[in-house]
Amino acid sequence: MTPDVALAAIAFPGRVQSARSSVDEDSLVLEASVREPERFTHIFDQYFGQVHSYVARRLGSDLADDLAAETFLIAFRQRERFNSRNGVVRAWLYGIATNLIRRHRRNEVRAWRATSKLPLPEPTSGHEERVAAQVTAQGVSRELAAALAKVSAKDREVLLLVALGQLTYDEVAAALGIAYGTVCSRLSRARRVIRESLGPTDPTGADS
Repeated sequence: MTPDVALAAIAFPGRVQSARSSVDEDSLVLEASVREPERFTHIFDQYFGQVHSYVARRLGSDLADDLAAETFLIAFRQRERFNSRNGVVRAWLYGIATNLIRRHRRNEVRAWRATSKLPLPEPTSGHEERVAAQVTAQGVSRELAAALAKVSAKDREVLLLVALGQLTYDEVAAALGIAYGTVCSRLSRARRVIRESLGPTDPTGADS
């Protein structure tokens, strides 16, 4: 699922669906790694790629290398604090990554605003992929970048965890340390802003 499709699925619910289940085994492995540190390798191998991809889509690949590595360093150091009753490992990791991303919030919004103002170049044969890479600096279209920049920071955080991270509402609540109902209300506001900005047309062309 591309970033545009994933985000549009949130703004236009029902058009694109995905499901994900929690993996309780990861919680057991993480808890066991307190006594056997080498077992943390399983957590790293299982989720580093996902976290790195999420950070890269929001801040670019340069920062993703450092922030993804820092996420797992923090997770390793704080693994004894993890409580499986309060959420799953994946949500916990995304929560750590989100805290690190917050340091760069202004840069992220600035990049979206800059992307939204870029002119659409004339398409030429073999040039489409390069054009897409230039215009969608954050992995989203010009129109969607402009819409995202209008969403409040807290609401956008929920939107991106669901759309790009593909976390469930329960996982988002655990990642951010907020109530399930708060996740729903923030996501609802973000959807409204995106819809108002984009209009009734699904930018992915999935209208039906």
